[in-house]
Amino acid sequence: MLAIEAIETLDREHLSSLTVLTGEDLGQFSQLKEALLRRIGFEPSDLTVSYFDLRETDFETVAIDLESLPFFAEDKLVILDHLSDVTTAKKRVLSDEDLKRLEAYLEAPIETTKVILLAPGKLDSKRRLVKLLKRDGQLFEASEPKEADLRQYFKKQVQVLGLEVDAASFEALLVKSHFDFSQTSQNLALLKAYKGSGQVSQADIDLAIPKSLQDNIFDLTQLVLAGKVDLARELVRDLRLQGEDEVKLIAIMLNQLRLFLQLRLLQDQGKGENQLGSALSDILGRSVNPYQVKYALRDSRQVPTQRLQKAIKCLIETDYQIKSGLNDKAYLFEVALLKIVG
Repeated sequence: MLAIEAIETLDREHLSSLTVLTGEDLGQFSQLKEALLRRIGFEPSDLTVSYFDLRETDFETVAIDLESLPFFAEDKLVILDHLSDVTTAKKRVLSDEDLKRLEAYLEAPIETTKVILLAPGKLDSKRRLVKLLKRDGQLFEASEPKEADLRQYFKKQVQVLGLEVDAASFEALLVKSHFDFSQTSQNLALLKAYKGSGQVSQADIDLAIPKSLQDNIFDLTQLVLAGKVDLARELVRDLRLQGEDEVKLIAIMLNQLRLFLQLRLLQDQGKGENQLGSALSDILGRSVNPYQVKYALRDSRQVPTQRLQKAIKCLIETDYQIKSGLNDKAYLFEVALLKIVG
């Protein structure tokens, strides 16, 4: 079950004594936070609820509220927002003494007080306080969902919104959203606003959901590799009109081409498709989205390795020439496109 589905089953009466919301997917985290506050009926004017933004509130005030008994009802709720100190983020909002005092409270909490901790980011498992949160708290994490869970959740959301989406159109929605939870949520909202209700076609998706910069540069990369220089130059002109800079375009194109080449080299080493994601993650030192690997393989299959190497070398040289002020950057970029096509 996804975190958003679990949160939708909550209510204030049956809320755990300690609830922790965290996660690296900040878009999804924002949605989870909104859902959590809605499910508990949060109102700023509610005297039985204390909300503290730890970036702006002195912890002494927070501690007094935590350690005091309820006054307006039999129990109370305390919400501590932006608790970055329990994550791997470098920015801190509490002193060491503050953290010790919070830890001491959580070790021996007041039974009539329920606490919600909101900590966007990755929990720092080395911290003793984090171990305490994991041991005693009900944890909801905004993390990348498995493909099956993502599909199941959004198929339900499509029905809830009164839309009818066939298999091909649903796949197009996920691909256009890069299989990202928060991006899919946003795009589905755009689709609902555009269509209202009823049957949704792939044409509806193309019209309702604007292309991202990544999408446009992916198209640009494909046009260049396919030798369609006139269409590529036309797309570059459009991107310039949108305020995009050649250096930025080169950086994103290089990321895409390097991914294509890295996957090709791993395949040459005998790595199967199911092994490529983990192997690439090990090389890059970060988690690589498996859908990114899947579609990169599909889109680079017909491109020779030497052509990928040539394109990468050309873009690196052009990036250096632009930053060295050798010539006008628009001119240098167009020359690079012609060299890659040629």
